[in-house]
Amino acid sequence: MDVVCTLIPSSSTLPHVMWCPTGPLAFLPLHAAGIYPEHKGRNTASQTIMDIAISSYTPTLEALLKPRTRLTPGHTEYPKVLVVSQPDTPNCASIPETRTEAGIVMSLIEHSTPLDDTEGTVEAVLEGMATHDWVHLACHGVQNHTDPMSSAFALYDGRLTLSSLMSQHLPNADLAVLSACQTATGDEKLSEEAVHLAAGMLNAGYRSVIGTMWSISDYIAPEVMRVFYTVMAEQVKTGGELQPAYALHEATKALRNKPGGVDDFIRWVPFVHFGL
Repeated sequence: MDVVCTLIPSSSTLPHVMWCPTGPLAFLPLHAAGIYPEHKGRNTASQTIMDIAISSYTPTLEALLKPRTRLTPGHTEYPKVLVVSQPDTPNCASIPETRTEAGIVMSLIEHSTPLDDTEGTVEAVLEGMATHDWVHLACHGVQNHTDPMSSAFALYDGRLTLSSLMSQHLPNADLAVLSACQTATGDEKLSEEAVHLAAGMLNAGYRSVIGTMWSISDYIAPEVMRVFYTVMAEQVKTGGELQPAYALHEATKALRNKPGGVDDFIRWVPFVHFGL
C-alpha cells in the first residue's frame, strides 16, 4: 500500500497537494482527512487537510507532464464549453436538476453549446467533445465492476463507455466536469490501476477532470457548480493560469462551511479534482 504526494506551485494562498494513491488508499477521500469534532453539532473546530491545502489526484505521475493551460489577459479566445444535460434518460431515474445545472454553467461561461435531453446522443456528444475545450456532463454515471472499461455515461440513446472515450482524438481537450455519480470510483479488483471515468478522460487528453467518488444528490450538484464556474469565469477574464483545483476547493468549502456542513460528508466530500 503506497501513496505518492507532492506539492506543486499554486498562485492561491494555500499550497497545492497532488495525491497519487495506490491499493486500498485509492478508495479513500484523502483530501478530506483530518480531525473532526467527536460529537455532531458541537462548535469544536476541525483540523483537516482542506483547511491547509488544495488537493488534486492523479492516476499516474505521467499524467502530470502535460503543459498547463494559460490565458493572456485581455485575450479574445474564450474556452468553448459543451454542456450536456440528461434530465430524463431512458431507463434511468429522472434527475431534473441537471437542466438547472446546465443553465447555471451557460449563464456564467461564454461560448457554451447545450445538448439537452434528446439532443444528448452518443454521436452528438463525441462530435461536440472534438470541437470544444471544456465539456460538462450532467448525467448518470455507470460503474461496471465486471468490466471496468465498460463503465459509462448514460446518454439519451445509449452509453458513452470508458473504452470509447479513450479511443477518441480530442485536440482541444482541456477541462472535463463529470457531474455524475461515481465517475472517480475505481475497481477493488484492480486497485493498482486507474480504470474509472475520470482517469479515462485524462487518458483521452483532458488536462483537468472534476469527478465524484460516490453518488451525489441531484440538488447538490448545482450548488457546487455555481461556485465552481463563478471562480473559473473570473480566472478566464483575468487571464493567466487556469486553476480548476482551486475553483473546486472554493465550491466544496462553501458547502462545508454552511450550518451543519462539516458533519454532512455526503454533500461535499465526493467532489474531487484529477490532473492539472
